[in-house]
Amino acid sequence: MAAEAHGTAPTPDEVGAMYDQYGDLLAHLLGSSAVHIGMFVPHGTPAASLVDMADVAQDRQTEFLIDTFDPVPGSRVLDIGCGTGAPALRLAERTGCRVTGITVSRSQLDRCQERRTGHPAADRVEFAYGNAMALEHADASFDAAWSIDCVPHLSDRPLGLREAQRVLKPGGRFLLTEFTVRGAPSEAEMSAYTTLWACPPLRPFAALIGEVEEAGFQVELVRDMTTNAVLCGELMGVLYQDRREEIEQRFGKEALTHTDPLIGPFRSFTRRHTDYHVLALRKPAG
Repeated sequence: MAAEAHGTAPTPDEVGAMYDQYGDLLAHLLGSSAVHIGMFVPHGTPAASLVDMADVAQDRQTEFLIDTFDPVPGSRVLDIGCGTGAPALRLAERTGCRVTGITVSRSQLDRCQERRTGHPAADRVEFAYGNAMALEHADASFDAAWSIDCVPHLSDRPLGLREAQRVLKPGGRFLLTEFTVRGAPSEAEMSAYTTLWACPPLRPFAALIGEVEEAGFQVELVRDMTTNAVLCGELMGVLYQDRREEIEQRFGKEALTHTDPLIGPFRSFTRRHTDYHVLALRKPAG
């Protein structure tokens, strides 16, 4: 551009010429709604990188799910697939409930215990190894349960739903998030998704609702969160390309060899064929 060539501030004509020449390119990179900066995180929130922005987004999602779930103070809640523990601790801290978190990942369980140490809600939260499809808890032992992005991993989703229903008291609520498929993805797209996420092939939303009802739950709320799932897929693709050297240094060249052919069809699948919902369910009181 002319201003770059001589290192001075651009003239109005040069600014106009830039938009005339590159406006459509900017729209592809920035968005075409208004051609200005979007608010991906609340203004004033520190987020100096895409990874920081992703952390802020995950924290905001946790807060949204807590608001949607809203368990009673003092109630006993099961966190099925608790990840590294932050949502369980935040849930207990904000609501005053007691949380038992379970995960099938030993490394995640170690991270949970690290997060629990010194946390203000530590005395109301416990973590343990546990399989969502074979819960080691008595019937009707929890007032409520939630499962954030765990159900998609289950090889037998109906069994996992029945187990959640079994351990809930009559009238107990269950909040879960789940990915479903729309359209007709290619075999390469579906395979890339299931390989990267270690999950079975996704099924349509109607199949999920049918399994929920067959497990004995009543559906109280369904909220479409597909846009954020698409953005997460795009973010993963961008960060993978941006941090390839760092990934190779930390995880070895074999990690790149495994992942390189999957990223393209994975992004295509999340963009064109993935739906994502939060469901609030209830076990009948009768």
